[in-house]
Amino acid sequence: MMKAVHWGLMLLFLLLTGLWLLADTLMPQPFTYFNFRNVFVQYSGILGFAAMSTANILAYRPRWLEPYLHGLDKMYRLHKWLGISGLSAAVVHWWWAQGSKWMVGWGWLAPPVRHKGGMMPSTDTLEGWLLSQRGFAEHIGEWAFYVFALLAIIALVKHVPYRWFQWSHRFMAAVYLVFVYHFLVLFKWAYWTQPIGWLMILLALGGTYGALVSLFGRIGHKRKAKGTISEIKQNNDMAAITVHLNEAWQEHQAGQFAFITFDNKEGAHPFTIASARNNKLSELCFIIKNLGDYTANLLKTVQIGKTVSVEGPYGCFDFNDGCTEQIWIGAGIGITPFLARLAQLAHEPQPQKITLFYCARQADDIVLPTLQPLAAAAGVSLHFIDDSQNQRLSAADITQLIPTWQQAGFWFCGPMAFGQQLYSELHRLGLPNKRFQQEWFEMR
Repeated sequence: MMKAVHWGLMLLFLLLTGLWLLADTLMPQPFTYFNFRNVFVQYSGILGFAAMSTANILAYRPRWLEPYLHGLDKMYRLHKWLGISGLSAAVVHWWWAQGSKWMVGWGWLAPPVRHKGGMMPSTDTLEGWLLSQRGFAEHIGEWAFYVFALLAIIALVKHVPYRWFQWSHRFMAAVYLVFVYHFLVLFKWAYWTQPIGWLMILLALGGTYGALVSLFGRIGHKRKAKGTISEIKQNNDMAAITVHLNEAWQEHQAGQFAFITFDNKEGAHPFTIASARNNKLSELCFIIKNLGDYTANLLKTVQIGKTVSVEGPYGCFDFNDGCTEQIWIGAGIGITPFLARLAQLAHEPQPQKITLFYCARQADDIVLPTLQPLAAAAGVSLHFIDDSQNQRLSAADITQLIPTWQQAGFWFCGPMAFGQQLYSELHRLGLPNKRFQQEWFEMR
């Protein structure tokens, strides 16, 4: 899936490059430093602004895009790389725009020759008004770049608390609106009648909408429901929390997740839904493990009766692969989507042959007593891998136990590194890429 993300980025930049080359060239005549600088500043600005705009479109969690990008978890990974790409292009754009001026001041470059003559468009026209705004647009764009770079670094450093990460994105939306002004003023006028201009205005409109949705705190507002914590089962560093919904909820599929807000100051955090859909009961179960400062504090302070907000459902980890046999691997808290699917299969049996490998520490496990009867009721073969006994699941273990593994679809949820290792081992043994589905439950 990482390859798909990288290919998606490459195709976006290739499309932008191709459309831009229809309107301009990287070999201006006469070919001088400043002639090249002028066109390259336009080109790098287009790449950076397009990446930021596309990232903003993904940031407001458009549900209609999920099937095309294989779920919100994959969309957020693409969003992250668009942000990194946008920052990289912005750095290059900033250097060619500002660095050239500095090098002239240092005496490293001769100043460009200014040709006098020619009529300036009247400020009564749109083109003339935009030209009159150039100085201010350049100045405010430079300072917006410095703020954007700082916020991007905050967002990328995982040791930064999650609430700071969320606030950095809220401020980033405001910075993006400054970039919209900067871009519209400094975008070469002749480009607007070209395909590159049409595409950029669409991206700017989509990105602006995403930024406004974020600034006003309206991301996912149509998919939110208030609820009350009705039950808590806790064992060491893991808890099963049941939320009774007080409002209508869009029926979810097994394997999907939701964003829960336990504290408005902290904001929403994603958790996989561990319960199957049920038309009669407005209850959702979430299994939460101590994986950091936020979840550690949450497990200490959460109480029955607390009001929470639930937003969703999201995700395409839906077990639909067309295979007659499936192999599931749940590691640690990654067992949650399989719990929901087992509960569904217990009431709606399917003809698939299913084998589930659950990797966890038996001493700390709150799931196993529920998992075993659920697997039996669903007709799923369960294998428990006890991490506390130094047991480690490998591709060799799976292929030896299941001779028909080459016809099976694999579904993995757990630590990213573990999933990638299993995928690499199975791929070397001949498993096609499309038959290994992995939940990318890292939203930053």
